[in-house]
Amino acid sequence: MDDATIHRAAAISSPLLAWYRQEARDLPWRRPGFPAWGTLVSEIMLQQTQVARVVPRLEAWLTRWPTPADLAASPPADAVRAWDRLGYPRRALALHAAATVIAEQHDNVVPRDVDALLALPGIGDYTARAVAVFAYGDRHPVVDVNVRRVLARAVLGQGEPGPAKPKQDLPLMDATLPDDRDDAAATNAAVMELGALVCVARSPACDACPIADRCAWRAAGYPEHDGPRAPKQSRFAGSDRQVRGMIMAELRASDVPVTRDEIAMVWPDEAQRDRALASLLRDGLAEGDDVEGYRLPRG
Repeated sequence: MDDATIHRAAAISSPLLAWYRQEARDLPWRRPGFPAWGTLVSEIMLQQTQVARVVPRLEAWLTRWPTPADLAASPPADAVRAWDRLGYPRRALALHAAATVIAEQHDNVVPRDVDALLALPGIGDYTARAVAVFAYGDRHPVVDVNVRRVLARAVLGQGEPGPAKPKQDLPLMDATLPDDRDDAAATNAAVMELGALVCVARSPACDACPIADRCAWRAAGYPEHDGPRAPKQSRFAGSDRQVRGMIMAELRASDVPVTRDEIAMVWPDEAQRDRALASLLRDGLAEGDDVEGYRLPRG
């Protein structure tokens, strides 16, 4: 990373901070005193899920399970059922597994150290850094798809970020962060907020952007992106993901094992239905067989 890139990255933090402190959405995990456990839960819930869907589910979750030990004491099936329709229910199982380790190995306190967070089941680099920054105020770069898009445009002059490149993305975000820990944490949140609300993938609202006058992409005349593109998620309608979700809904709604014939009623394509059920069994989201019936995991 050359000096000019570092300078452009550092130049966007001050106006972003001023904008964020005035315009930031009032979200539960941004309020003073919000627990580290809540931050961990929110970060896992927010993966590929809209904020509006997460907020009520998060509040219900933390009311029921205010600490990791509370969740660990419940069977995994309760976590999957409470996850409801947030999508990607393997996240619920991962969160239950992480809660168990936190309760048993960390005295029921979410770790602060990034490496310790990474050692938890189902916790990746983004989530570990996000918890260390947003729960504990430590200075680390936090990079998601919104951050990569803002940095690609404002700093690199590219219309799209392309595939994730951690060896480039993390140092670039680090160059954006002020030295002060509180300002650095707020800058991480500010870049995410800008990417979520203003510098969106399609039709960015450049007229409302607090760093429009410093944006390299805008200064270059908004050139078309001609590099590699980030992979796109396959269509949901008619996919195995949709069928998995329909089977999961059937299992969540029942307190007794669901028969193969009952599962057959949720989707007409037998081969696709069997494939979806097999994947749920393989992922640990369902258990059972044709004789006993199928149910959520009991742990």
